[in-house]
Amino acid sequence: MTTRTPPDMIRQLAFDLPVRPARGRAAFFVAPANDLAVAQIEAWRDWPGGKLALIGPEASGKTHLAHVWAELTGAPVVQAAALDGTDLPALAASGAVAVENGDRIGGDGPAEAALFHLHNLMQAGGGALLLTARTPPRDWAIALPDLASRMQATATVHLSPPDDALLAAVLVKLFADRQLAVKPELIGYLVERMERSFAAAAETVAAIDREALATGHRPGIRLARAVLDKTGPEGR
Repeated sequence: MTTRTPPDMIRQLAFDLPVRPARGRAAFFVAPANDLAVAQIEAWRDWPGGKLALIGPEASGKTHLAHVWAELTGAPVVQAAALDGTDLPALAASGAVAVENGDRIGGDGPAEAALFHLHNLMQAGGGALLLTARTPPRDWAIALPDLASRMQATATVHLSPPDDALLAAVLVKLFADRQLAVKPELIGYLVERMERSFAAAAETVAAIDREALATGHRPGIRLARAVLDKTGPEGR
């Protein structure tokens, strides 16, 4: 059983969130599902060994938080798979680096070697390293033993599935990112009926946007009902 998100809370979210895509701290809604992760990002100077792995499912806010951290530290944000061929000493010289999708390089020898080299450079220079991934480092299919051991020794923090308030905030922001102004009633309708995941929120908003463009109708409950009838689930 879930708790209905109060309409006044949804209205407040609708007013508070920006109307353009944003990666800043002010655009990140803090809720019990992510408050520990936000606290760890803000306390980056205290990370054990100067490194942290931020773990969460697709569309859970990992990239957003990585950019929040980049604002705090001046860190570049790079993809793990793109590290091969990068000037790693120059990257490490920034003093802080965010590496996204660390779990997706397993079996890629050059990318694994590059991450291993970057990790060692950051450690030697006393820098800070943030890694994002869908799964904890122990589950990464890393072939290089030295890299695997170093990743598994990295402290982790998890982004949990959203509660009603966080899911509502995510929906509001996803619509706003697409320059779609929607009524609070639509957000409440979706929160009560859609699958409770960040990925589903992104897919649902994209589907509503496509349907609105195809039919020429404004996003509303009737249009959302038609989308959910096509994509499921039918309700809770």
